[in-house]
Amino acid sequence: MPVDTPVLSLAELRDRGMTAVMAGGRRVLLVAVPDGVRAYDNRCPHRAWPLERGTLADGVLTCANHRYAFDVATGRGVDPAGCDLVPIPCRVDEDGTVTVSVP
Repeated sequence: MPVDTPVLSLAELRDRGMTAVMAGGRRVLLVAVPDGVRAYDNRCPHRAWPLERGTLADGVLTCANHRYAFDVATGRGVDPAGCDLVPIPCRVDEDGTVTVSVP
């Protein structure tokens, strides 16, 4: 059963662009996108490097370790294609709080 964990305000996330939080015992990467928020497992699918150490520019997250790049709106690998982020359900509640649902 998923564990719903309120983690921070959408305004705070938009100020940061992306941030890692603990939710349900997992480290989760939150990323502000034009239509809301996306949440992903905070590990690069290539070598499990923490994605929070990467850079975010123009909607592309680049892993700091081996420079793998991901489209943060979809989680799909940009370079190389086919190496996708692991999505985690999240939502923005009526009060503007970002809540993560960790399975």
